[in-house]
Amino acid sequence: MRTIPIPVDTHRLRFTCVKAARPRVIDQDSGKIKTDKDGNKVYESVLLAEDDFGRIELVKVGTSGEPPIAPGQNVVPTGMVGYVWEIPQNGASRWGISYKASSIVPVSGVPGGGDLA
Repeated sequence: MRTIPIPVDTHRLRFTCVKAARPRVIDQDSGKIKTDKDGNKVYESVLLAEDDFGRIELVKVGTSGEPPIAPGQNVVPTGMVGYVWEIPQNGASRWGISYKASSIVPVSGVPGGGDLA
């Protein structure tokens, strides 16, 4: 499967950090941490995404470097893209979408900051 980034329009969504960023472990046995092409650690943050209709999704969003966010903060992911993935398993396949952002900052850290709604 070819990996093509799918841009995510975050302007009509509100994001809240629900779990602090943690380094992404790619091998549980060795504890190896995922790094980007520049050698920076990749961190995963769990965010609650809510649209104008009140629909809510929990999403894990990866970033290069640790984002300056904490649980409970309203945040803004910038440059967010999704990647479709698929893994064959026992004759069937599992698939999903993983998310990556160039940065995740508190709403107060956004130029013009304040409410996104």
